[in-house]
Amino acid sequence: MSKKAILGPVFILFGAYLFLNEGSSFGTGDIFAYFWPSLFVIPLGLFFHWMYFAMTGRRGVGMLVPGGVLFTAGIVCQIAMLFNNWEYMWPGFILAPAIGLFELYWFGSRNKWLLIPINILTVLSLLFFAVFSIGAFLNEVSAMRPFLAIVFVAGGALLLIVRSRKED
Repeated sequence: MSKKAILGPVFILFGAYLFLNEGSSFGTGDIFAYFWPSLFVIPLGLFFHWMYFAMTGRRGVGMLVPGGVLFTAGIVCQIAMLFNNWEYMWPGFILAPAIGLFELYWFGSRNKWLLIPINILTVLSLLFFAVFSIGAFLNEVSAMRPFLAIVFVAGGALLLIVRSRKED
């Protein structure tokens, strides 16, 4: 693996952190506080994938399950740490075992029974993502409630006042 492949993502994450947290101080503790998923969890997930693809000759397909779970959970944790949105990212932890099991299905013997838990976990995760995202959007809209009330009242009044051509 080249130095560019390692330093590139590190610089991108560091730059995103500096851009998003302009006014805060920066120290070694902050690096561990904000980037612990990128330092510990994601590399462990990648290690399991590397063990499968490079070392086992594609015989140890079971290593992909913890690899997929750790990698997905690490991505979820990293996004939640950078943007401080744990309340919206938690369904990613339901998606993590679905990703690990899907890798087992894809690179394994294609056992069709694995698709049942994969689909259940994926649908649950996407459902929770959608519900909580819509809930967050509606909370933001509640700040604009007076404006929306005026728009609906004016729209309803226009519907009552303006006659359509079919009625005449």
